Amino acid sequence: MNRFFAVGFILAIVWGCQQKAARLPILGRHEYIETPNGTDTVYHTIKPFQFVDQDSNLVNNDTYKGKIYVADFFFTSCPSICPVMKTQMLRVYEAYHDNDRVMFLSHTIDPEYDNVKRLHDYAQRLGVSSAKWHFVTGNKDAIYDMAQTSYYVATRENPKAPGGYEHSGAFILVDGQGHIRGVYNGTEQESVDKLIRDIKTLLAENDQ
Repeated sequence: MNRFFAVGFILAIVWGCQQKAARLPILGRHEYIETPNGTDTVYHTIKPFQFVDQDSNLVNNDTYKGKIYVADFFFTSCPSICPVMKTQMLRVYEAYHDNDRVMFLSHTIDPEYDNVKRLHDYAQRLGVSSAKWHFVTGNKDAIYDMAQTSYYVATRENPKAPGGYEHSGAFILVDGQGHIRGVYNGTEQESVDKLIRDIKTLLAENDQ
């Protein structure tokens, strides 16, 4: 066998194994439990939720069961980072627009103002499919609790902040089992580029 061909063949095998083995980490708290078969790791998962989307439909964990999705927190009247975040999220949406295994979930942190109609108008202006990208509203305490205890991001009212609220610009990547697999800066193109690549990695992981 030609020496250069042999080296190339071996490198191709190694590269292929690395690609197959590529996995994103599971983020968040985890604990170890003893079972009859040994020690198992229990990973943090997104807890049960139920909100209403821009079409007045109930959205809950079952909506995203078995789906990869990207979550964030925003408000429609936000004058600071939200417009940049939505521009960046649209890039991710367009990259996976035709893939029904990938979805999106945006929570308003100003539910008193962001009613169903406002969320509907907002989604229409973005030109996105309501079946793929849900903009949800609901009880403020429940939304804030989800942000802090499920997604590990900060949200709070602050009269001194632009628009009256402070919130994280994070995009959170969640797998089909409700595990957090990545957190990205939704205001930075380079970070969102990585999110787009990581979704591809996660899709491939699910195919293994």
